[in-house]
Amino acid sequence: MARLHVHDFLFCELCGTSLNFDSPAYASCPLCCNKQDVNEFRGKEIWCRIGAEDLRKHLKLEPFIKIDDIEDNPEEEIQQRAVVNEDCPKCKHPQLEYYTRQLRSADEGQTVFYECPNCRYKFGLNT
Repeated sequence: MARLHVHDFLFCELCGTSLNFDSPAYASCPLCCNKQDVNEFRGKEIWCRIGAEDLRKHLKLEPFIKIDDIEDNPEEEIQQRAVVNEDCPKCKHPQLEYYTRQLRSADEGQTVFYECPNCRYKFGLNT
C-alpha cells in the first residue's frame, strides 16, 4: 500500500515557520530564509483562520495592561502580598511586594506585579 505524503505548504519545510508571500517569484521563510518557488503553490487553495491572539503575536504586540485599573478593582483587592528581596528600581528600597495574575491566554505565563512599600512605585513583568 502506498503511503500518502501530506505536506502543509503554508509553512516552511525546514523549520515550520509560516511562509511570507511577499514576492511574485517565491515564498520565503522569515526565520531561516528558505525560499520556495511559487509554482509549487499553483492550483492549490490557500486559506487560514486567525484569532485576535494570533494577530497580536504576528504583529509582535504586548498585551495592553493598565496596572492601576487592575489594582483599583475592589473584587480583586489583595489583603497581603508576598515579599521578594529585590531593590526598587526607583528608590532602591531592599524589598518589593508582588502578586501574579493570569491576564493572557492560559498557555502563556502569568504577569507579575511589583510594588515598592516605600515609594509605592508599581510595575509589571510578563513571565
